[in-house]
Amino acid sequence: MKQLLKYEERKTLGVKLISLGVTALLEIVFLISLFRRSAEGIGIAAVFLTMTAFASVMVVGLASVLILHRDMNTKQSYMLFMTPNSCNKILGAKVLENGLSILLAGAFFFALGALDITLLFAREGQVGELWEMLQNFLTSLDSRLRVDFPSLAALTANMLCGWFAMVMAAYLGEVISAALLYGRRYNGIVSFLLILALIIGISLLQNLAGKGISEIVPSLLVRGGVALACSGVMYLLTAQIMEQKLSV
Repeated sequence: MKQLLKYEERKTLGVKLISLGVTALLEIVFLISLFRRSAEGIGIAAVFLTMTAFASVMVVGLASVLILHRDMNTKQSYMLFMTPNSCNKILGAKVLENGLSILLAGAFFFALGALDITLLFAREGQVGELWEMLQNFLTSLDSRLRVDFPSLAALTANMLCGWFAMVMAAYLGEVISAALLYGRRYNGIVSFLLILALIIGISLLQNLAGKGISEIVPSLLVRGGVALACSGVMYLLTAQIMEQKLSV
């Protein structure tokens, strides 16, 4: 498993390095603007850093799905499944690498955001306009959200768990496409509709689970827990299909 995990990490290393490079460049622009007290520069850098954070987490998951698609539909797939590793280990390495990458990316950008806000407060003394803008954005997502650590941490955790569940839905759809629908007409469309149905179903379960909870932090954590539970179920189904249909 350790060797498989290292192998999967190397596959996504390029995407991660590009993301870190873009983030570093934007962070330099932010710090220079902060030093020069350039409100316009700070605002532009902050917006692009936020966009980069969301994009980076999404790209890490999408890259993993694209790699699985390549592994399942090229000669590389044959070589991968001919190695002395069970399908459970192969899939487990992919899922573990992706889960850790999403978690680390989320934690990194959350910490970077907290650091930048702290530096902004220390440099400017007050950032009422920015704070109000952030509060308005959070309120647009949920009127109960506030600009404090528990709310932001719970929101981040919920979003990461939700995105991981979407990636697992894509994993299941890819495996069904390659193992059960290979060569069938409209294979890609059926697979896409299945993934879409899974994502919608997970979202409905999350909303149902968090609906009766009045406090925002417990509600977000419960929704994240539902997403992780769904991810576990989809992992077991995916592993079972791979073991039965793709194991050699």
